[in-house]
Amino acid sequence: MGRIKQRRLERIEVTCHPGTTVGEYVPFYFCPRSVMLYILHMGNNADLEYRGGQSPIVHLQADLHASIAWARTNAVRWACSDRNASAYVASFVSRAEDLTAINWPAIASSDFRNPVTKEGKQAEFLMHTAFPWSLVEAVGVYDQQRLALAETAIARAVHRPRLAVRPDWYY
Repeated sequence: MGRIKQRRLERIEVTCHPGTTVGEYVPFYFCPRSVMLYILHMGNNADLEYRGGQSPIVHLQADLHASIAWARTNAVRWACSDRNASAYVASFVSRAEDLTAINWPAIASSDFRNPVTKEGKQAEFLMHTAFPWSLVEAVGVYDQQRLALAETAIARAVHRPRLAVRPDWYY
């Protein structure tokens, strides 16, 4: 969705790191089966430019606390939003003790018809500029065909996270 990407790059400041915008960060949701994945699965949003469905999407799983520790050790900025980070009303935190601001029950929910749950489920972890591949613990894919592609993609990598077909992570 081009207009959302543009807003992330130009307009939405990560307030806990003044002078940076959301678009400067690598975003992660805290859960599989995100609201955005559902939108891609449905393919009926008029603003959607990508129309390839959910099956080519891979899930990269990393440990939140290990990622924060790595960022601290390497002086890399990180933040979490309490909802979609491109929302003008999103709040941002950059201290582990402030992670209570995130609506964890919403993130865990598989039913996001309630607007409050839908907002909370879209919370994001953001790592400034790049996310180290070495922190990826697992890769979840849609089916066996995608698993074979993922195996080929990382065959020569020094770091090879666990790969698994995870249909429960898709719609």
